[in-house]
Amino acid sequence: MTHPEDAATGTQEPDTKLRRSVSGRLLYLFVLGDVLGAGVYALVGAMAGEVGGAIWVPLLVALLLSLLTAASYAELVTKYPRAGGSAVFAEKAFRRPEIAFLVGFCMLAAGVTSAAGLALAFAGDYLEVFLDVPAVPAALVFLALVAALNARGIQESMRANMVMTLVESSGLVLIVVLGAVVLGRGDGDPGRAVEFPEGVSAASAVLAAAVLAYYSFVGFETSANMAEEVRDVRRVYPRALFGALLTAGALYVLVGVAAAVVVDPGRLADSSGPLLEVVRAADVGIPDRVFSAIALVAVANGALLTMIMASRMAFGLAKQRLLPAALGRVLPSRRTPWVAIVVTTAVAMVLTSTGDVAALANTVVLLLLLVFLSTNTAVLVLRRDPVAADHFRAPTVLPYLAIASCVLLLTRQTAETWLRAAVLLAVGLVLYLVSRAATRREERPAA
Repeated sequence: MTHPEDAATGTQEPDTKLRRSVSGRLLYLFVLGDVLGAGVYALVGAMAGEVGGAIWVPLLVALLLSLLTAASYAELVTKYPRAGGSAVFAEKAFRRPEIAFLVGFCMLAAGVTSAAGLALAFAGDYLEVFLDVPAVPAALVFLALVAALNARGIQESMRANMVMTLVESSGLVLIVVLGAVVLGRGDGDPGRAVEFPEGVSAASAVLAAAVLAYYSFVGFETSANMAEEVRDVRRVYPRALFGALLTAGALYVLVGVAAAVVVDPGRLADSSGPLLEVVRAADVGIPDRVFSAIALVAVANGALLTMIMASRMAFGLAKQRLLPAALGRVLPSRRTPWVAIVVTTAVAMVLTSTGDVAALANTVVLLLLLVFLSTNTAVLVLRRDPVAADHFRAPTVLPYLAIASCVLLLTRQTAETWLRAAVLLAVGLVLYLVSRAATRREERPAA
């Protein structure tokens, strides 16, 4: 079937039932808000445990690897500018509903796992400034509150997201400013920013930390779902995507340098609130409660965004009869997918007991690397499907490099991470088979 947007020529705007109300600037801010924040607030310490003071190096490596896959998204979104993202690209390229489902379910599972990790980050040292409570119970209460906001409505959730994005961005800028202040008064140790731990291979340490750092950049892929709501999408999408990633990358690198300059890497590695350690060491009169509140907002925003995505994806897969139909039920008054919200929240709660923040972040990266592997391969497969419209075209070497980068990062994952991801995917496959069997029974003609 030929879609109207496939037949568009030149700069003609593809047809869509959705309202094209998103400008290039708004798209840039959306991608930036999706990428910035929670990962760095939670994982700078874990990265310091791998690479010592050279925290900025894996962040830079992760940025470059993210840009490779972003080039594939830029090509496919501008070539086929319709909502659906990675699962749609997989279906179009491979023509196998099972593959498209697995890609979509990987996105869903990554969102739920990410929320579990962020819940643990929320319940760590940042929360301890306000309340001294056990981490796992606090994480469970936090997830329940996120679910309540999610169920209340998308409009309320998005309003909260706009405010929280501004708050979390200001916290990262503050860390960079504090690093400059400490250097300016002659304190700190700039040499730490290029020091690796003794007795370890620098290359091996950077790759291990880059897997964690990669988590800080994921989120850009969700912008593909906005393709039908962006004005002049073929022109503005690549600019917004690459611009947001480069902005986030520059800020992350500066945060990594500032953290190492101000605080000893060992102290960062021992903290579940590493950026709070930077504020304390800078000693410029900023109360712990103020920065901890900023960090908690950042982590809460990340969890809210991922749970919105996960619950809506579960709802969408149910409506397509790829997951049990019960997940498609909505609250009559709020029109929100309450069953999907309850189920995804319950799974996230279970996952909080299966590992720490770093372990869950690695699982998210593994699941998304499988998605990115599919998307980067789809770019090459769909080169055989020319369209009349002008669109972004990545240099052919980039998808190959992106595929190689995904494989490289997958080889750095531990057996524990693979097992956690495999269990999640096995659950998805069982649900898929049950749903397909139910659909076939419904479609079977009566005797």
